[in-house]
Amino acid sequence: MKTLAKKFEQIFGTTHETTIFSPGRVNLIGEHTDYNGGHVFPCALSFGTYALVKPRQDQNYRFYSLNFEQEGVIAGTMTTIVNDPKDDWANYPKGVIDVFQKQFGTFAHGFDILFYGNIPNGAGLSSSASLELAMSVVLQEVFQLEVSMVEMVKMSQKAENEFIGVNCGIMDQFAIGMGKANHAILLDCNTLNYRYSPLDLNGYQIVIANTNKRRGLADSKYNERRGETTQALEILQQETSIHSLGELTNEQFDALAHLIADEVVRKRAKHAVYENQRTLAAVEALEKKDLAHFGQLMVASHVSLRDDYEVTGLELDTLVRVSLLQDGVIGSRMTGAGFGGCTVSIVAKDQIEQFKEKVAKAYHEIIGYAPTFYVADVADGTRVITNEATVYTA
Repeated sequence: MKTLAKKFEQIFGTTHETTIFSPGRVNLIGEHTDYNGGHVFPCALSFGTYALVKPRQDQNYRFYSLNFEQEGVIAGTMTTIVNDPKDDWANYPKGVIDVFQKQFGTFAHGFDILFYGNIPNGAGLSSSASLELAMSVVLQEVFQLEVSMVEMVKMSQKAENEFIGVNCGIMDQFAIGMGKANHAILLDCNTLNYRYSPLDLNGYQIVIANTNKRRGLADSKYNERRGETTQALEILQQETSIHSLGELTNEQFDALAHLIADEVVRKRAKHAVYENQRTLAAVEALEKKDLAHFGQLMVASHVSLRDDYEVTGLELDTLVRVSLLQDGVIGSRMTGAGFGGCTVSIVAKDQIEQFKEKVAKAYHEIIGYAPTFYVADVADGTRVITNEATVYTA
């Protein structure tokens, strides 16, 4: 925190007033179900995005990111917020300002903000949503807005959908904004009903492994998959009164699947339905302390993402396969949108170092470069840091 404070002074010539921390997230199970009206089971992580803030007297804003120092200070006015490709990463916080100003009116002044994130960019741990929620809390704090965290979650999602142009579901923003230490969130993305579930892993820990294959969400096949499941839903709605695929049980889908003539579209819909049911079963298993069954469902999730949804690829499949061969591993799967990014595994604490060593070696032999590992603690959601001596790290 001292380093960040000094950097703020160097860049902006003044001292900051407020620090916000916004975590990353990992989804334990329930992938590509959020925009299909199903359930997800994410948790917030102990690493994320810091924002150091100082309000200004004029209507200018100045942003600086220690992760993109080559971009320098990105500046503009609060009265002219547009998506500009040359502003790169800064379009995410700008998008949040745009959504907030459309609701609350143009803000009276701008601010200087230094951002720093220790979430690997492009790894699928939601660095963009973390940045969006950080900006939301900045606005809430600086302008003393009466807006709930759930509303900020929705507004952050809207910024990504409408300003950035990525048709993401609400899971990432919800997990980051509403995270709770040592708990995962069972979220019904259809209704936004949620409950916290204790993550009592009984001698095991979450280990995230980064394939180190970058995946860009906006230009991946993410929107294509959304289109395919929307197409499937529209076909099924000709015979049923459902509003989302998440409303169907496996048995109900099997009885209707013949209506979807296109085999690929049918497979996409099958994943959305079956993954939703897997997620509910996995949370039930975890709450019964049946970690073995939870692990089996994680593996089944990955197989479905590989074969029915086709969003994995060589790197993710290799990382899951070699992880499952190691001692002390009860489950492993890709997490996030896919097409690169990360896996999440449940590993016995006393086997973690051996796990990292052996998986790195096997992965390197097959892929040609090494993965990166993060042993994560499960943390609270986006918040103002009142004690800046507290440092959150992976």
